[in-house]
Amino acid sequence: MYNEILETMEAEERTRLQLTSLRETVRHVMEHVPFYQTRFKERGLDAEALQTMADIQKLPFTYKSDLREQYPFGLFAVPPHEAVRIHASSGTSGKPTVVGYTQSDLDDWSTAVARGLVAIGAEKTDLLHNAYGYGLFTGGLGLHSGAEQLGMTIVPVSGGNTDRQITLIEDFQPRGICGTPSYMLHLAERMEEKGLDPKMSSLRYGIFGAEPWSEELRQTLEDKWGIRAFDIYGLSEIMGPGVAMECQEQNGLHLMDDLFITEVIDPVTGEPLPEGMVGELVFTSLKKKALPIIRYRTGDLASVTTEVCACGRTTTRMSRVKGRTDDMMIIRGVNVFPSEIERVLLQQPGVTPHYQIHRIQRAGLEALELHIELEAGTVAEELKRVICHAMKTECLISVDLICHPPYGLPRSEGKAVRIIDRRTESEKKFV
Repeated sequence: MYNEILETMEAEERTRLQLTSLRETVRHVMEHVPFYQTRFKERGLDAEALQTMADIQKLPFTYKSDLREQYPFGLFAVPPHEAVRIHASSGTSGKPTVVGYTQSDLDDWSTAVARGLVAIGAEKTDLLHNAYGYGLFTGGLGLHSGAEQLGMTIVPVSGGNTDRQITLIEDFQPRGICGTPSYMLHLAERMEEKGLDPKMSSLRYGIFGAEPWSEELRQTLEDKWGIRAFDIYGLSEIMGPGVAMECQEQNGLHLMDDLFITEVIDPVTGEPLPEGMVGELVFTSLKKKALPIIRYRTGDLASVTTEVCACGRTTTRMSRVKGRTDDMMIIRGVNVFPSEIERVLLQQPGVTPHYQIHRIQRAGLEALELHIELEAGTVAEELKRVICHAMKTECLISVDLICHPPYGLPRSEGKAVRIIDRRTESEKKFV
């Protein structure tokens, strides 16, 4: 373990530490963040109102829209010039969300990632090939700093330039690799096109995240590369990658309980859900100085458990993300997530792991076109019948299936675009 004291803490001690840190965080935002000052005063709240961990439910939620409305630095608890680094989202759906870090924030982030790397079995003597994007996106620099803190040698390749990545993997012989799962698929395919076998590379493990991916896709990646594929979770509003990470047991992702309080709530009512039930993840930061955040609603759906892991760690574990609240589609009264479609699809022989879900409108109701890519030699008509039947019996939905030849769908060098919304704005409002 990287820090045995923190990673094997007893439940009572963990609660005491979190409650103390929560009060300190509330005092910090009450003193430095007008947004929270107003929110708390409206409810008559202060740090002294937090007598037990259950009292966190008295605190208001924070939403992504709050970060956008306070753009760029309205939620900062330090002047912008006191932040040593700033990251931001792409802003494709409006103003970007801007996050900042003091040096102590960066140190905590690096330590969290280092702890996760140790949990998967990474060693300081390893060479790590980092294919996450560098820049305003937190993925590349987040993994980079954590690997450096552990003492690893890191190759900061970033995304894209696939042929060069293959050359570096062949020449540098890294033991680990990190990137989005969709890009790892593309990388493997390009190696095969060049007459290389990904299984024969030096790689032994991969750290994949930044987009939803199923257990079926994990199996595909492990089979194609001959590695163990580990899930990492994070989001820039909370910290970046490293909020949680799997261990070698691959039985849930270990959360950093000393850095965050994790809740699971009903995404509709906002009420807390019991341990083991799937709901929306909510995070409260406990040590962040530049951008402390209170009860941030992530939109990610998962469950948590406090059962001790077989690896010996006592930290809270979250399940792999099941989907996002804003990704849920209602098809003729049936709720379905893209991850469920992927799970069914990747169980079918003759289909590549590349697909797109097109949301369309038909006769006033939402419908789905599922675009899939066939492996060479696959008979489309028979496969269409099998997949449509599987979607009906396992996901309870009907889809319009459109088959593409090998390499007929676009590849990703970053986050994969799986959902294409072809509805007009008026049709969306109608639904």
